[in-house]
Amino acid sequence: MSAAAAKPILYSYFRSSCSWRVRIALALKGISYDLVPVNLIKDGGQQFSAEFKALNPMQQVPALKIDGITISQSLAIINYLEETHSNPRLLPQDLKKRAQVRMIADHIVSGIQPLQVSMADLCLVPQVANAERFKVDMSPYPTITRINKALLELEAFKISHPSRQPDTPAELRA
Repeated sequence: MSAAAAKPILYSYFRSSCSWRVRIALALKGISYDLVPVNLIKDGGQQFSAEFKALNPMQQVPALKIDGITISQSLAIINYLEETHSNPRLLPQDLKKRAQVRMIADHIVSGIQPLQVSMADLCLVPQVANAERFKVDMSPYPTITRINKALLELEAFKISHPSRQPDTPAELRA
């Protein structure tokens, strides 16, 4: 099988919000992939191993091997998936609306949209999960809470959830 035809390989950590948003995009687009867990805690952080550093010099997850290349950074991966697998769309066709979704996604990632799942939504759910994990009061954000709840009902968000990953410790499994 040629490198371009090989099954994608996602290097991921079950609890990484960045990895989670990529798992959501892969699930929404129906892209089958192999998962290689990279434990960010075990052995001082497996992302710092020589083997992983050779794959991704930034030593961060996620990294996706696909079509003969390795892509790191979740939004870069999601953009590549959007450009190579356009159905279902994560970005609107209208250029102005597309710029707005990218802007929202960038705001969420570094620092809302309705239930038409977009790139911004892929970023929102993992960030809200982290906020909840660290006991952030979400009551001042009812719109975000409502959108998050609706998105978590979608199959792509369920199967990509950290509690359902092969490297999730037993005590954290759903």
